[in-house]
Amino acid sequence: MKKSDFYYDLPENLIAQTPIEPRNTSRLLVLSKESGEVSHKGFQNLFDYLRKGDCLVLNNTRVLPARIFGTRVDTGAVVEFVLLKQKEQLLWECIAGPGKKAREGHEFVFSDKLSARVETVLPDGNRILRFTADGEFFSVLDEVGQMPLPPYIKEKLEDKERYQTVYSKHLGSAAAPTAGLHFTDDMLEELKEKGVNIAYVTLHVGLGTFRPVKVDEITDHKMHSEHYVLSKETAEIINKTKENGGRVICVGTTSCRTVESVASKYGKIVPATDDTDIFIYPGYEFKCMDGLITNFHLPESTLIMLVSAFAGYENTMDAYKIAVEEKYRFFSFGDAMLIL
Repeated sequence: MKKSDFYYDLPENLIAQTPIEPRNTSRLLVLSKESGEVSHKGFQNLFDYLRKGDCLVLNNTRVLPARIFGTRVDTGAVVEFVLLKQKEQLLWECIAGPGKKAREGHEFVFSDKLSARVETVLPDGNRILRFTADGEFFSVLDEVGQMPLPPYIKEKLEDKERYQTVYSKHLGSAAAPTAGLHFTDDMLEELKEKGVNIAYVTLHVGLGTFRPVKVDEITDHKMHSEHYVLSKETAEIINKTKENGGRVICVGTTSCRTVESVASKYGKIVPATDDTDIFIYPGYEFKCMDGLITNFHLPESTLIMLVSAFAGYENTMDAYKIAVEEKYRFFSFGDAMLIL
């Protein structure tokens, strides 16, 4: 298939710039992957589609406030850095912009508690920075850093917690698992009371999730790698759900990629900690997931390809066309889609 097969026309005014309040009052487009039928609901109607014995798989990663602005010590030039991957305790791989102002040996001050030196410029242009922090690094980062919001969000985020899920736990992501932003604590408790199993995985979302597909043939695309953890407890919940005839419903493409990575590698769901660069596109046979809750994704992105693999290509593109016509809110702070 071609990249252009996954293009759709999206008016800019449908790209959500701010999160909706309360979280669970977003809209929900329900898509039947068998019939292609579309229904328009509210996210709170999710209860109507989940049954006792089903399992929701949630990604409990927590987004780092990874966007920091440093002043170069010798010239006063300001450079933006986005932390990507922790190499050692105070050693990080980062994106720098403008890169020409952040060469090896250059030193930067971010606050009276945080400074850094550029140790290495990597072949892909990323930088390795060694930080010096007055206090615990992540606490200092929380004071200094901003959320690394996607480039299509232009408005300032007033409350950093609105780019975190209510169940976020493990720091390490450069972007939020946005399908989970719709859930409230009360809603999760009510689902448990209904008999829906809740299982957590951790997949640290990389900025590669926003990288465009640049090749025409999608099979030529190389996926970025992301780190995941699927615990023994989660493996047991998922396997018990399957044994009892329940459905495994992933909240977000990151949860999907985690369970499908494990099932593809081991032939079943087992406890696992690894990196994955799984690329799911039409033709892929799902080995674990029975349902998907997801937001609306960018045209020609690997994420819309994943959705098409699960819901069917024609069903997906038709549903997106309807969502545009019905003026759903798109992307990270936008509305949700349930595919069963």
